[in-house]
Amino acid sequence: MNWTLYQLEAFVLAVNHGSFSAAARKLGRAQSRVSTAIANLEVDLGFELFDRSAKLPVLTKHGEDMFIQAQAVLEQCQRLQSRAMTLNTGQEIALTVAMDEAVPVNAFELLFEQVAIQFPLLKLTIINGSRDDIASWVDEGKADMGIVFHVRELPGSLEFMSIGQFRQSLIVSPKHALAKISSPSIADLNQYRQLVIRDRVGDSQAKALSPNHWYIDSYYYMTALVIRGVGWALVPEHVVSAEWYSGDVVELSTEYIPDPLLVEMGVVNRRDKAYGPVMEWFFIEIESMFKSNKLQNY
Repeated sequence: MNWTLYQLEAFVLAVNHGSFSAAARKLGRAQSRVSTAIANLEVDLGFELFDRSAKLPVLTKHGEDMFIQAQAVLEQCQRLQSRAMTLNTGQEIALTVAMDEAVPVNAFELLFEQVAIQFPLLKLTIINGSRDDIASWVDEGKADMGIVFHVRELPGSLEFMSIGQFRQSLIVSPKHALAKISSPSIADLNQYRQLVIRDRVGDSQAKALSPNHWYIDSYYYMTALVIRGVGWALVPEHVVSAEWYSGDVVELSTEYIPDPLLVEMGVVNRRDKAYGPVMEWFFIEIESMFKSNKLQNY
């Protein structure tokens, strides 16, 4: 077989973007070149990847199988290229870390204290966002790695390393009417304003349970407004247990809430971007920090 990586890339992009023309725009090539590359790939493989009888090409059964394999080959090539770049460049001079603003603050402060000791010459930039902001920044190259709550599908260019799960807590002000109902039903919650998390750009947000709701891009600001009696909210349990909120909120039962209350947290980075000793150290330390239960203590 004489197929090439370019042919595989054209094939995968055509599937991901829905057409040969969209794949051509992504590659910065003429559509004819992409069509030819995919046609040559089909000749090399000995079967058709697309059914071209419809307005837009549709994967054949063989095409569906090959799409999975082609993705795996390209991902491995990206890792190989990333490793080669690391061996060429050595240790990173600068690093940008994007943090979800709701991560356990004290634990990561200790992590960055260790970074200062381990890598005294590193130029570190820490930026904060919420939810999907982090994945977008890493995907766009604005950050080298991200610490993120994984609540939706990530871009295909990113790799995700889970470091654990956090439960969401239902909170209200002690003076709120709901504070008198230890296990509020959905009907009870619907009578009052809900504060709902969203990303900063506004492209996505969590599903609201109450028809009366506000969108806010910070769990901490949401909690501050809950304390003032503005509404009720679902926030990560470690936010509720933060010492500066002690005694200011009431945690209610979530037994009647249908949505999943566990939120997965992890580290994201671009699969095709080289990383060296510093990022390698980050991955190991963060994973170790969670497995040793240090995160639960903050």
